[in-house]
Amino acid sequence: MGMPITVDIGGALGAALVDTVFDYFGHIDRRFSTYRADSEISAINRGDLPVRDWSGEMMDVLALAAQTKNQTDGYFDIRKPDGSLDPSGIVKGWAIRNAAGIVQRAGVGDFFIEAGGDIQSWGRNASGLDWSVGIRNPFNADEIIKVVYPRGHGVATSGTYARGQHIYNPLGVGGPITEIVSLTVIGSDVFEADRFATAAFAMGRDGILFIEQTPGLEGYVIGSNGRATPTSGFGAFSRP
Repeated sequence: MGMPITVDIGGALGAALVDTVFDYFGHIDRRFSTYRADSEISAINRGDLPVRDWSGEMMDVLALAAQTKNQTDGYFDIRKPDGSLDPSGIVKGWAIRNAAGIVQRAGVGDFFIEAGGDIQSWGRNASGLDWSVGIRNPFNADEIIKVVYPRGHGVATSGTYARGQHIYNPLGVGGPITEIVSLTVIGSDVFEADRFATAAFAMGRDGILFIEQTPGLEGYVIGSNGRATPTSGFGAFSRP
């Protein structure tokens, strides 16, 4: 998937389930990676694969992307300026949520799955404590500036400090977002957090207002001036 992945599963089934989860992520990479010439999405973008041959997973993701575009007034858009499709902004959270479902269906209630900063956890860690997630300082990657306790919710962060400028306002002139550098969103699960984090970041400084006004979401944005702004309910997740 072009990013580091962490899977922490306790209990006797842990090792086998970790392998199953990584096999699933490998499958998703082979289908959706825009960096692989042999992926399904690359074949679609080349015009080599007619719609009738698109996989069910591809159709599901594209439908979810269209729904998210509608829910965000067009700020989430997987169609790039050159007309190609890049579902990366929605596939990651969707895949992590599906991986969590694999673990839960195996009867495991304590786990932590993270890919590229997007996280789904459940239950408790090996020390018997609630899982905690650190938000990095976008100006100093070695520093954690805030710790949150998701308690079964999903956490996703969009920003420029890891991958550089890669999120653009699809409704504007196409330039990169510069007024904010990091936006963390907590949602009912990682899919909800991920898709709305991407859209809200594309809104720039108005993104935190969108998160504030959307039921079921909380957020924490850091501006290019270093100032952090949380939503009104974010504090509930920053206490152990």
